[in-house]
Amino acid sequence: MTRIRPRRWRPWPRSLLWRTFILLAALVLATTVGWFEIFRNYEVEPRARQLSQNLVSIVNITRTALINSQPERRRELLAELADREGIQVYTAEPGERLAAPADRPVLNLATELVRRQLGESTRFAGERDGKPGLWVSFFIADDEYWVRVPSTRIERQIALRWLGWGALALTLSLLAAYMLVSRLSRPLRALALAAGAIGKGKVPDPVSESGPEELRTLSRAFNQMSRDLARLDADRALILAGVSHDLRTPLSRLRLGLEMSGADPQLRDGMTADIEEMDRIINQFLDFARTDGGEAMQRADLATIAADVAEHYRRHGKSVATDLAVVPGLPLQAMSMRRVVLNLVDNALRYGEKEVSVAVHAEDSVVVLDVADRGPGIPPSEVERLKQPFTRLQIARSDKGGAGLGLAIVERVVRAHRGAFELLPRDGGGLIAKISLPIGG
Repeated sequence: MTRIRPRRWRPWPRSLLWRTFILLAALVLATTVGWFEIFRNYEVEPRARQLSQNLVSIVNITRTALINSQPERRRELLAELADREGIQVYTAEPGERLAAPADRPVLNLATELVRRQLGESTRFAGERDGKPGLWVSFFIADDEYWVRVPSTRIERQIALRWLGWGALALTLSLLAAYMLVSRLSRPLRALALAAGAIGKGKVPDPVSESGPEELRTLSRAFNQMSRDLARLDADRALILAGVSHDLRTPLSRLRLGLEMSGADPQLRDGMTADIEEMDRIINQFLDFARTDGGEAMQRADLATIAADVAEHYRRHGKSVATDLAVVPGLPLQAMSMRRVVLNLVDNALRYGEKEVSVAVHAEDSVVVLDVADRGPGIPPSEVERLKQPFTRLQIARSDKGGAGLGLAIVERVVRAHRGAFELLPRDGGGLIAKISLPIGG
């Protein structure tokens, strides 16, 4: 039993698209953070000087207004300052609860500059008796007062807006990077898929010759290579068909001459078997040359085709068990599909010898044909290679002759019907040749 190894989690993506995108995203993000730090560091001193000038101006104006105002109108003056400017003035009292201002570079430098201008006795607080704000003390004669400046007069909204615009610029940069990288990786992905299709013996659609000049040149060369390979394959099939037709006539003469020669029966039977083997190989050549076209699609029943093939082998004394369910009709090239079933059953009889069975049933959205035998089987690593023309397995399943075209014919016909062809190990030993054809056609 084959143990399936769990896929290891990879923190680094494998695709070119995401690798390049992550690198570009990291570069854009690092650049944005760098510019933000530069802006913040160079902004500290100018902001601190501006803030200190505002605080000194507020304290000086407030002190001057209180000194020059009439005592009976001071309460009215303080109320007007609070309403219009948001500035509140309180008398310092013993036992008041004070909290230190926030520890920020801009605020620390601003308080230092304010002390230089107002005096070292100037005190600061970030909260007084539960009221937040920036509190600055000053003296009129021997009396100490507090000026409360609201946080809105201190906080700089421009920095917050700058962060918003920076986030927008970062998002747009990442989107542009993704679009750029995806335009480069899409043609490469199409080339990889097309190359994989050629590796499986298929003829892929031409890839788009678009993008940068290097990618256009690569796509153009790949399309030319694909066309050359397809032409070589067609030429090879044509040569096979011509040679096979030319060999048919001398083989027929040999068979007729052998029957009329009166040779020893044992010798005659051996030579007849050799001629039949040569005729079977020639038939495979012709089938291989015909698999790519020439027959129109028509509605047919795969179970009926399988039953006819099984009956054909029974008439020749071969034991073929069947398990044929009622399945919907499919658009098929009936003669090509009959050759497929013949090839699979013939392989099973040649290599499995006994317990050969044919089954047809519907499964989800496909019709499945299974041809099973009890032969030596095929290693999973050799399955795809054996679907290629003129390839044989160097073990017991290849010691019965043949040209190595049977599975290639099956693969071509099934692919032309947009189906799937699998060679699977059978429980208890042997091989299952499985064909899945879509019901929708």
